[in-house]
Amino acid sequence: MKYGIVAFPSKEVQDFANSYRMRYDSHYAQLPPHITLRSEVETDEAGLKAVADQLLEITKNAQAFDISIPKVGTFKPINNVIYLKVDASEPLYDLNKSLHIDALGGAAEYQYVPHITLAQGITADELDDIYGQLRMTAIDFKETIDRIHLLYQLENGSWTVFETYRLQGTE
Repeated sequence: MKYGIVAFPSKEVQDFANSYRMRYDSHYAQLPPHITLRSEVETDEAGLKAVADQLLEITKNAQAFDISIPKVGTFKPINNVIYLKVDASEPLYDLNKSLHIDALGGAAEYQYVPHITLAQGITADELDDIYGQLRMTAIDFKETIDRIHLLYQLENGSWTVFETYRLQGTE
């Protein structure tokens, strides 16, 4: 089974993201809008329990983090993905780093770019058209994230929450 670690934004942000995802995101039905903190890792049930125990320890010291979402971005030309750009405070980067230890699957494959996907699985022409429209949309969300979620993937490809953790650290 695969697991991943995410933070879910507020309902307001999720509603905004879903208004685009339902049309342009090939993974729309599998998982709500989220900020990926740890990309998917393969494990078994015992491994998932070990990850859950490790996360409990990590979140005892991890701080809640502030985010702002000021605009859209794209991973073009590497991937045809459009996303909400997440500007975050240092605790998010610290948390991301703490989730990429050997006990949780090792180092990250890519440099961390916090974001919420709006469109993926689209052609280059679709990307240019959608991105052009979204760049003109006024976007200004600000919020504090105080919990993260350990997810696992079901056989049908969708993801479900295994455990939720409150970020308990203090400044």
